[in-house]
Amino acid sequence: MNGVKKHFEEEAREFDPIILRLIPYYPQMIEALLAAIPFEAQRPINVIDLGCGTGTIAKRIKEKFPLAKITCMDFAEGMIAMAKVKMAEYSDIRFQVGDFRTYAFDQYYDVVVSSLALHHLETDQEKMVFYRKIYDALNPDGVFYNADVILAANDHLGQVYIEKWKEFMRRQVPEDEINNKWMLTYHNEDHPARLMDQLDWLNEIGFMEVDILWKYYNFAVYGGRKY
Repeated sequence: MNGVKKHFEEEAREFDPIILRLIPYYPQMIEALLAAIPFEAQRPINVIDLGCGTGTIAKRIKEKFPLAKITCMDFAEGMIAMAKVKMAEYSDIRFQVGDFRTYAFDQYYDVVVSSLALHHLETDQEKMVFYRKIYDALNPDGVFYNADVILAANDHLGQVYIEKWKEFMRRQVPEDEINNKWMLTYHNEDHPARLMDQLDWLNEIGFMEVDILWKYYNFAVYGGRKY
């Protein structure tokens, strides 16, 4: 994870435009995550964004739910610095620098969200344990939604997923950069899990109404509600 942290610290200032070039239809992905939050716009919900990056999602949540109190948590100080700038107009945002692998939730939340972060948990067991921590940190009727990279159900589909991802990146990224930088980063730093396995884990933990909100090959938005 030290290499991952260094990578994100170095690219914090370029993170937003990079994401748009690398992640297929990222705005749609985020719209799906926002649409899944089931509360009335004027409800004073408590939210945490795990691996908040530069604060893009947190800011969108604050715009949609103006009374929301939001905790932005990321292990890259550069990302938190950018998020503070992006969220400077708001006074009820809490910023925490920390590693979500060892993060101890100190509040209960109505909404837990994450984007392009939890795939850094290295094993399936770590992911299952962390999903349980999220469940335990939710208020009754609270929701968890994750927008992330995922694995296919078999090797053939996995190859299709990667090729479709590269096809998208080729629109704005040179082929040598895709192969010699971004795919190397993916193989060295990312540890995605099969989507269907993750849905099973959420159900087993106790989440209800588990669903896939959006999907484009190896990227998906999914989650559920705690009753």
